[in-house]
Amino acid sequence: MNRTAAFVVLLSLSGCMVGPDYRRPPPATDPTPVYKEVDGVTFRPALPRDTIDRGSWWTIYGDPTLDRLMAEVDVSNQTLKENEAAYRQAVALIRQSQSSLYPTVGYSASISQNSSGSRRLSGGAFISGSGSGSSGQYSLGGTVTWEIDVWGRIRRTIESDAAAAQASAADLASARLSIQASLATAYFSLRISDERRALYRQSIAAYERSLEIVRNQMNAGTASRLDFAQAQTLLEQTRALYAAEGANRALFEHAIAALVGKMPAEVSIETAPTPETVPTLDAGTPSALLERRPDIASTERQMQAANAQIGVAQAAYYPDFTFNANINFFSSVIGSLLQIGSSVWSLGPQLAGTLIDGGSRAAQVEGARANYDRTVATYRQTVLTAFQQVEDALAQQRYFAEQEAIQRRAVAAAREAERLSLNQYRAGTVAYTTVITAQTTALGAEQTLINIRLSRFSTSATLVTALGGGWRDSDLPALMPTMPASMPKPSSVKKGWWPF
Repeated sequence: MNRTAAFVVLLSLSGCMVGPDYRRPPPATDPTPVYKEVDGVTFRPALPRDTIDRGSWWTIYGDPTLDRLMAEVDVSNQTLKENEAAYRQAVALIRQSQSSLYPTVGYSASISQNSSGSRRLSGGAFISGSGSGSSGQYSLGGTVTWEIDVWGRIRRTIESDAAAAQASAADLASARLSIQASLATAYFSLRISDERRALYRQSIAAYERSLEIVRNQMNAGTASRLDFAQAQTLLEQTRALYAAEGANRALFEHAIAALVGKMPAEVSIETAPTPETVPTLDAGTPSALLERRPDIASTERQMQAANAQIGVAQAAYYPDFTFNANINFFSSVIGSLLQIGSSVWSLGPQLAGTLIDGGSRAAQVEGARANYDRTVATYRQTVLTAFQQVEDALAQQRYFAEQEAIQRRAVAAAREAERLSLNQYRAGTVAYTTVITAQTTALGAEQTLINIRLSRFSTSATLVTALGGGWRDSDLPALMPTMPASMPKPSSVKKGWWPF
């Protein structure tokens, strides 16, 4: 028995880990990337917010209603709950795999009663035996099975599961950020809808006054019925726009309800003005983007999970070492069941492996390597997409700000043209078609300005989320479980991710 124990200890202490140790491959980008839309650009944000706490990034807008709605996302959003449950499931899988490192202890027990003698058969006949009476048989047993992880198959599996769980945690953070961005966009769309409705109400009031002017002049014989029909057409068209915008606002409100995990009937948002200013953001250091995007972290963790699976596949080439021990007690008298004389036991190691498999293991290793290459390509494409999204948002932030300034001047000119044309019509120096044209142009200019403001609000939210919100890869939980001291760890696992 001492030799067996020494053999088991020797195996556990001399264990190695087959398969490649994980080293994060570089992204398919310049080692020192720069932002094209920042480098050499003289644009300076009018209201910079580059030092905000982006954990609650929506507070930059100073809107209490938006703050309240964002707080409800973590409480009630069902998509977020789905991702959170997937994360907990991934963590449970780590513990399940870790259990394979330790011995499995089983037990069994049984009681049977045997009888002999006369037995009555159907029809009243009897059959006699050699004796009569009954006897009991009692048994109690226990087993110990321990797979010695000599080649690191179990440890590679745990490494893969832990990396996959961290990817799931990053997916949860990415889902939260995406939902927050969608909520911000829906909320600003609703507020912009309020602005449009306010514009239409003002325009309706102005067009009603214009219609009254035309009616008075028509009654006085200085205006035609054509002028009156044209004025009435513009008024009714604007009333139709106002009604349609009410439907749009309802859709945005319903979307907000779904994002905060409530029924539409439970959410009612009062009309309120849109924030006066749109905060602009500094993109920060391009090289830091790799640490600030949860989707990048997720794909990077998936790479380590796939890398560890190569080791799991390669371990199948080597034999499994298992230590087995069992003891069973049998007795017809329960009082003597646990005596040594009633026991049968066995103890010893077992070696088992596959000699010929027709190339199955080679195919599994090849498939694991191909899956790793796939995750590398996914990681690199995710990085490229992340930089594209930031560059897009930076360009939009700059050009939309310029466009808004220009459009405000266009609105002022259009309103002045509308005022002058109406005065000239009253004086009888221009036809009413001139007034209609000026009013239509002014309304269109106002609509364009409102749309630009929506684009700026949406872009600011998009830029924050493209930069990862307030997330950092250091926020990922350290999920590598503690292992027995005799179990070696990979030599190049990322620092801080294997806590012993």
